[in-house]
Amino acid sequence: MSKSSNFFGQPIYGQLIKSLNREKIVEFSRKHCGEKYVKSFDGYTHLLTMLYAVIQRFDSLREIETSMTAEVRKLHHVGIDTVPKRSTLSDANARRSEKFFEEVYRDLYAANKDILSSDSRRNGTEEWIKQLRIIDSTTITLFSNAIFKGVGRHPKTGKKKGGIKVHSVIHANEGVPCDVQFTSAATNDSFMLAPSHYSHNEIVALDRAYINYAKFEELTDRGVVYVTKMKKNLSYEVLVDCMHQNPQGLMEYREQVVVFRKDGINHIARIITYVDIKKNGKPKLISLLTNDFDMPPETIVAIYRRRWQIESLFKQIKQNFPLRYFYGESANAIKIQIWVTLIANLLLSVLQSKLERRWSFSGLATIVRIVLMYYLNLEKFLNQPDADLKIMLAEASESPPEVPENC
Repeated sequence: MSKSSNFFGQPIYGQLIKSLNREKIVEFSRKHCGEKYVKSFDGYTHLLTMLYAVIQRFDSLREIETSMTAEVRKLHHVGIDTVPKRSTLSDANARRSEKFFEEVYRDLYAANKDILSSDSRRNGTEEWIKQLRIIDSTTITLFSNAIFKGVGRHPKTGKKKGGIKVHSVIHANEGVPCDVQFTSAATNDSFMLAPSHYSHNEIVALDRAYINYAKFEELTDRGVVYVTKMKKNLSYEVLVDCMHQNPQGLMEYREQVVVFRKDGINHIARIITYVDIKKNGKPKLISLLTNDFDMPPETIVAIYRRRWQIESLFKQIKQNFPLRYFYGESANAIKIQIWVTLIANLLLSVLQSKLERRWSFSGLATIVRIVLMYYLNLEKFLNQPDADLKIMLAEASESPPEVPENC
């Protein structure tokens, strides 16, 4: 039987987390009072345990404990010396601050943002891509309304369910959150738009839920361009109205210069209306709002369409990681699991950028989960996985050795 040429002395999980420095992470935990009265389950072990669970998509503490017990020798090679009991992990999720995991995420993001932004496969070729930030939020439904106030009604029972809203900002050329905030599902999105966080010549694409004239005026004063979708009920005065037609006499774009007046604010903006052809072939008029008066309508439309990127990110995270079941019932435990999910998403995104072979994120997450505790060279295997997978299948199909009968 041929053997893999990509054998490595450490499991794939150990290679995936090699950028995590134990001393630095324990210091982060100590900073947030996470090491008080701790004997063995320090912040680093807690992080690695949660990462293992999230990557493997486990739904319960029992699954985590059982799997880690079965892999105890291999986990020793990645820095987990003892397998935590369910009660130990549950207590740690309730006690150790989620701020520790947030700091780990932000430190890891800062260390890898250049790798993400240098991946030409992820980035577009447009000149404005490097200046573009995208803001949006997603709601994660919870089991109870007692922890985070829910919004809306359950379609069957009519009762409200709890929900936590994850507000995120991403750079379009990176594809992972650079800023994250948690609120209850009932919180309005507009609080996340902080003009002071943006610099001159930056562009921000956002949903119409973020429309706020005072903040839009401040963005304009700072030289920051915003692009959003119009609401139907907005009141404004039209100053200029211009229609662009194609050679057949049909409308391509309609440009309007308007002024919004509210609470002593006079905000001058530009409305661009265009025809969007849906997948079913039906045309629909879309109106965009921006404070930019120089870029052509086509560019404004292209900028807004990049909003799909953050929606795809939310879908990617929810499809590939366990956010339907939580390993604790407290607000702290829920936030920890979301931060660890974001860390796992970041680690896999960085890996995806480093690989020569093109992987979809879901495909990469699946294969990593399957071979997580195999002793294979991570990047070599993922760049040329076919040969090793054939060997694994052949080994798995072999009959076990016969046991001699007792005489």
